Amino acid sequence: MKLLPAMLAVIVLCLSPKLLPAEDAPAKPSTAKPSTEKSSPDKLRLDNPFFAFDNSNGFRRVLPPTEQAKMLKELGYPGVGYTGGKGIPAMLKAFDAKGLKINSIYVASRIGPNGPSYDQNIKTAIEQLEGRDTVIWLSVGGKAVDVKDAQAQAVKVVREIGKLAADAGLRVALYPHTGDYVETTEQALRVVKEVDLKNVGVSLNLCHRLKVDGEQNMRKTIEAAMPHLFLVSINGTDSGDTKAMGWDRLIQRLDRGDHDVYGFLKMLKQLGYQGPIGLQCYKVPGDAKENLAGSMAAWKKLVARMAAEHK
Repeated sequence: MKLLPAMLAVIVLCLSPKLLPAEDAPAKPSTAKPSTEKSSPDKLRLDNPFFAFDNSNGFRRVLPPTEQAKMLKELGYPGVGYTGGKGIPAMLKAFDAKGLKINSIYVASRIGPNGPSYDQNIKTAIEQLEGRDTVIWLSVGGKAVDVKDAQAQAVKVVREIGKLAADAGLRVALYPHTGDYVETTEQALRVVKEVDLKNVGVSLNLCHRLKVDGEQNMRKTIEAAMPHLFLVSINGTDSGDTKAMGWDRLIQRLDRGDHDVYGFLKMLKQLGYQGPIGLQCYKVPGDAKENLAGSMAAWKKLVARMAAEHK
């Protein structure tokens, strides 16, 4: 019986956590910060994916998918913002071969006297893009009999497309477009909040924001959008009375125009935006490759500037 205390001591030592196999030992609390945590203001990095719209002068209409992918790869773009719901398989094949993404597809819906409608190619495109990290960039155009009816129609059509996208593991971002029912990020937010689907959010398009609302209160717009902000688009643009400007001044190569695009990007990063940023290229005159190269060079300078300012 004198051996009993010694035997008990041995048993206790064997069951000590320090002597347990690693897989059975109690896990230590992690001290690592989650990857979604905002960067501190003094450590900002412009590391967002920077993709190009396919509406650069002649780009989409002239080049087949294989040549589009080849050019973007050579210029350093990681992906493309595609237009329409047709031709998805050919684009996927060409871009997959180059290790590039289709970051978004731009498609349209409408409201009107006969109720809401949308391009039926959207359904097929969603099926073909199932499981990919492609955002359905959805505009909501048209007009309705009254404001209440217009909002109800917009919510109905966006919710329908949102549910189709959710079933395929995709997200939908409303595309504010000048002259549409949804022409501002604020209007897009009102629709999104009523739709109430986690995979449906908004975007902020710099050129359209400047055309409709001007340069004022940009930070307020970003702050309001941030919880639902899936995509952002930028381009070179002029500063001043932007509401009165034509698109030739509001949409330029990124290395042109005198608007403080860097300040806009800095606000985005300070407020925690980590998503993709697209280059708007609509009707920019000149050679597509030269324009895209110039814009990429400007982007790299913006990246370097932010890195230098926030070492």
